[in-house]
Amino acid sequence: MSRDSVRYGRVPKRSRPSESEKDDARVSTSDPSEPPPPATMPETSDPKILALYEVILTVGQAYQDHCEYAEESTRGLLRKPISSLPPSAVPSSPEVASSTADSLEPQKIWLWQQWATHINPSITRLVEFAKKVPGFLELKQDDQLILIKHGFFELWFAGAARLVSDSSFTFADGTYVTRQQMEVMFDNDFATSMFHFANSYNTMSLNDAEVGLFSAIILLAPHRTNVMDPKAVEHTVDPMVEALKLQLARSHPGDAQIVASLLMKVPELRALGAKHVLHLEWFRSNWEKLRLPPLFAEIFDIPKCEADLQQ
Repeated sequence: MSRDSVRYGRVPKRSRPSESEKDDARVSTSDPSEPPPPATMPETSDPKILALYEVILTVGQAYQDHCEYAEESTRGLLRKPISSLPPSAVPSSPEVASSTADSLEPQKIWLWQQWATHINPSITRLVEFAKKVPGFLELKQDDQLILIKHGFFELWFAGAARLVSDSSFTFADGTYVTRQQMEVMFDNDFATSMFHFANSYNTMSLNDAEVGLFSAIILLAPHRTNVMDPKAVEHTVDPMVEALKLQLARSHPGDAQIVASLLMKVPELRALGAKHVLHLEWFRSNWEKLRLPPLFAEIFDIPKCEADLQQ
């Protein structure tokens, strides 16, 4: 991903699902009793508190404007299974597939390509979200690039985890992959880790402002490899942490443990991101077999063939 990709990332338009779709094919991601994100400033004259509420409002609005997994965007989502494996990619006989690994490789390639295609639209959106996070654009431009590239999977999954159920994961357009398909793409351990994180994360019933602030904390990781000015990143993330604590206290007044529980999810998500990096090695070793969106390949440092560059 080039510096200009961060600086000038565009946000594609997306259509909204019809409200007349069948109820049994919908995904509901919000609790009607859940407190809405703050819409007005509180009655206080404390400048520190006012500054934190300004952060909450700014980040919450940025999340709603630019993140595909915001509540309004996913409410009433029509679910549909991911495209079937094309017949040409299925071994014609047991003799063709000399081993289990050989028989699974066409499925893995196909699923990886579908996975990449469905994640790709989130890249420009999350770049735009990052640019709206207070203080992000004041960081060194190289650090902006590193934080987005090295933290993209974690940043993406902080929002996408909302659409994980016990047996499937649903993309922002309603397409879903089963847990079994994710085990083919990755492995049992990684799929289990993803589902475990998401299921416990979702029990917190976070609203958009809270997910946005959590995402900002994930983005602003001072100790990412090759960050040039970690002190500046740390200075930028501190108000996000304080704003998240304030927002959680306001919207979850009866849950004394929610702040600690959510902040414990930060290292858990970072560990999941580290596992994802290891799985990307398969991408990089098999890039000639894959057709990937150029921006997806760029953000994950995967070599691209000439045909992909023409997309």
